[in-house]
Amino acid sequence: MNSFKIFTNGIIKNNPLVVLMIGLCSSLAVTTSVVNGLGMGVAMTLVIVMSEVIISGFRHLIPQDARIPIFIIVIASFTTIVDLLMQAFTPELSASMGIFIKLIVVNCIIMGRVESFASKESIPHSFFDALGMGVGYTWVLVGISCIRELLGAGTIAGFHVLDEAYNIRFFANPPGGFFVFGLFIAFNVILKGLFKGRAKK
Repeated sequence: MNSFKIFTNGIIKNNPLVVLMIGLCSSLAVTTSVVNGLGMGVAMTLVIVMSEVIISGFRHLIPQDARIPIFIIVIASFTTIVDLLMQAFTPELSASMGIFIKLIVVNCIIMGRVESFASKESIPHSFFDALGMGVGYTWVLVGISCIRELLGAGTIAGFHVLDEAYNIRFFANPPGGFFVFGLFIAFNVILKGLFKGRAKK
């Protein structure tokens, strides 16, 4: 299996958000600002990369009957490490993210990848799979955050871009998150259709 293909799989073909549509709760909750979206994406990427690498390295030693509890312990350990690092070095971001950083431990993207991929593949393949999934997750979060923050608050990463008179509060609220997420899914479907059409030609 080609490492580059494994990496790009999570970014485009099997993007966890716009294709697999898993891990949506925290994703839509934190995308009111670019900083929050980027912070959540980086945190999730660190956890999934470290979890997949460790589980892949010990996959032959993990009993089949105890694999799920072991997976949860590994993921919870790295989630705690990331959470404590954020509290120490980015306290404002950690406070604004609230409970959602801690909820990474039950993010079905991570559990799904360690169960279906890392527990069966080598460390290098697991690393590229986790990195691709993390990057794919992050770019969608940042993209949604950019649109919601710009249209909802008139800012990008906290910097004022639009006058308050042009703010559309709908985008700063949960329904706006679902609407923008739907646009991303539609855009992805259109792109896939275009690529398929070109491939047939």
